Formats: sequence, C-alpha cells, structure tokens
Amino acid sequence: MHRLTQCIVILAMGAVAPAPRYTGQVAKSDDVSELTRLERVWNDAHIRGDAEALERLWSPDLIIQVASMPVISRQQALDITRSGRFKFDRYETSDLRIKVYGDAAVVTGRLRRTRNFNGRNAEDDWRFTKVYIRTAEGWRVVAWHGSPAAEPAPPPGK
Repeated sequence: MHRLTQCIVILAMGAVAPAPRYTGQVAKSDDVSELTRLERVWNDAHIRGDAEALERLWSPDLIIQVASMPVISRQQALDITRSGRFKFDRYETSDLRIKVYGDAAVVTGRLRRTRNFNGRNAEDDWRFTKVYIRTAEGWRVVAWHGSPAAEPAPPPGK
C-alpha cells in the first residue's frame, strides 16, 4: 500500500474509534477523603430527611438490602424519605473501613440509629457494607447492606 494511503487509513480508523471509557485514577488518599466526606453526607441527609441529597449520592440502580426486610430500590427509598413517615433522631456510623479498588470502593462499618416510622420508635445497631462506583459525576452508591451487629463477646471467665 502506498505510504500516503496508509496514513489516511490510519487517521480514518482513529477518527471513528470509540471514545475511551472513563478510567481516571485519583490518588488513593484523595479517594478515601472523598468517600469519608460522602459518608457524612449520607448520615446528615438521613437525619434531615433530605431526599435530594440522597438522590445525588445514589446510583439509579441502587439496591438496599436489610436483614428481615424486602429488597428496596432507589426509588422506593426516595419515596419513603419524601413521605416524611420515616424520621431519624440518630444516624451515626463508626468503625469505618474504606477500601478503594480503582473505580470501585467498599465501605464497611457500624451504624447506630434511632428511627420513628409511622409513630413507632426503634433502635438499630447494625454492621453495614456499602459499595460505591466512580462515575464521571463522582462516587455513587450502588449497593447497601445492613444486618444486626453481633452481640459483644462476654468478658473472659464468664
């Protein structure tokens, strides 16, 4: 093939190649700082009943799984938040562990919350796992699972 023809073919192929998928990497410490901040956003939004903040944080395909309850979609959770029937007096996390795997992250920890649903008060002490993905818009939660925290071990000798 003539050299000029080869150059034209190569340039033409490059012009129709698909755009690269977003795979930008940020320094791990920056990711951990941002995910820690988003954990505070999550907690504060639950206390305030701020569905708009949660909507920005949650991926459209979010799945919420809690022990002894049906799986809840993003839209169902937003509807419950917007209804005002579910209010939190306490929503505190501790023991956070954040692991970043490229464009995905797993956050685990303990959640203690006090809630009122349809006039009934309840307290929860859970362990949770949250999965984030990095999108062009930032980190978004795609999955959340909570289950009762194990009872503390009895003191030695008892």
